[in-house]
Amino acid sequence: MSDCLFCKIAAGEIPSTKIYEDEYVYAFADIAPQAPFHAVVIPKQHIASADEITADNSFLVARVFEAVAKIAKQENLSDGYRVVNNCGEAAGQTVHHIHFHLLARRDLGWPPG
Repeated sequence: MSDCLFCKIAAGEIPSTKIYEDEYVYAFADIAPQAPFHAVVIPKQHIASADEITADNSFLVARVFEAVAKIAKQENLSDGYRVVNNCGEAAGQTVHHIHFHLLARRDLGWPPG
């Protein structure tokens, strides 16, 4: 999608601090971190939100979570981490490209706040 911020980041058109990349997934440092470690993990293919996951593209979400496990090992997040997805504006989704926040290195209480 030509006007999507995260598509442009994944394509290298907008600079980011890369944390992980493979054929299907790109992860980068969040520009407004909510924890000492805060990555944004996205599929390179555009999916607007969790509402648009289908049988044809759900493998990309699986690839995202495979990447999360690799990032956790790479970054030594053995004390634990949280993966967050916001779906829709009322839930706090501000970029309409499905993405997952990977947060770690601080206590993450429940409910999140």
